[in-house]
Amino acid sequence: MTTSLVVVPPETPVVGVAELLASRGISAVPVADAEGRLLGLVTEGDLIRRLAEEKRGPLGWFLGLFGDSRRLAERFAKAHGARAADVMTRDLVTVDEEAGVDDIARLMEKHQIRRVPVLRDGKLVGIVSRADLLRAVLAPAAPAAAGETTDAALLRAVIAAMREQPWVDTFYVFPSVKDGTVTFYGFHRSEPVQRGLVVLAQGVPGVRSVEDRTEPMPFFLRPSL
Repeated sequence: MTTSLVVVPPETPVVGVAELLASRGISAVPVADAEGRLLGLVTEGDLIRRLAEEKRGPLGWFLGLFGDSRRLAERFAKAHGARAADVMTRDLVTVDEEAGVDDIARLMEKHQIRRVPVLRDGKLVGIVSRADLLRAVLAPAAPAAAGETTDAALLRAVIAAMREQPWVDTFYVFPSVKDGTVTFYGFHRSEPVQRGLVVLAQGVPGVRSVEDRTEPMPFFLRPSL
């Protein structure tokens, strides 16, 4: 996560927030109170929506009478408010320091968000962005501890990884390991499954290379799947 954060108080003028985003080259800034409690985030999207807000004509005013008054009021405040507290996004998805990378990635995917604030005892300590997750994915894996890279240990790890995936036919696919190379034998249902097996084995720490020698599933076996 990013811990060197620029944080603004809720009374910060919107113009000042916009200048801060532009000068620092950042896409969002947290809003916190004097005790460090996170109140919201002002993002580029919040400011862009503010600029894109159009004046409503007579028909829009009439239709607004039948709309959600709370939503309309929040929209008006975002479009016309002068402070960070007025335009910030308040409904945030947050995690604590113990959250795993996979959990944060799932939250981003589920809620279609770009960043997740990290809290400690309700106070902001950092933000995990999509860029942070990408760096975690690209970071080289730490070398396995001594005694954990034997062929037998790698085979157990590959089989355990296979059993975690519902798309793997463990009854028809047989891995073997020799000198750190994983070789798959047996039958695969489709090319995506075939590619998935290779990716799965490549993700096991200590595996040096992967060979796929599986064959397409015979028709007489398919009805049993």
